[in-house]
Amino acid sequence: MVESFLKEEGLVREKILQFPRLLKRKENKILTMKSKILALSKNEEFKDLLKKKKKSNKYVTIFFGQLDKKNQKKLNISFVTKKKLGNAVKRNKIKRRLRNIMNDAFKKVSISLNYSYLVIAKPTMLNSEFKDIKETLFQEFSKIK
Repeated sequence: MVESFLKEEGLVREKILQFPRLLKRKENKILTMKSKILALSKNEEFKDLLKKKKKSNKYVTIFFGQLDKKNQKKLNISFVTKKKLGNAVKRNKIKRRLRNIMNDAFKKVSISLNYSYLVIAKPTMLNSEFKDIKETLFQEFSKIK
């Protein structure tokens, strides 16, 4: 917002002198936000994955398999939370947790990019600690080859 205002006013040079920290912070944020996670988009992809292999634990059920026309350079994964789990705030919290765990898992655990994944959350995720969920999911994804 500050940048657009300053560009309109022609104060780009003054901005660099006045807000060097803002510019540096924004560049760092953009670098850290780049992710190699790509969500499934088509209904057919979800239906195909539900027919393939499955692993389950007390926190999530993971469906995985190879899909046609899949980008091999990105991790194809989607997170699903049922309405039974709670209101939108609780469901979004679960999805944020799962996304965060998967970003870490992508860096630390060898996850096969040949597969597409569908992660369905269970009600036990709401009351469990983050580190327990993270350890369990790391173990599950390391088993998938």
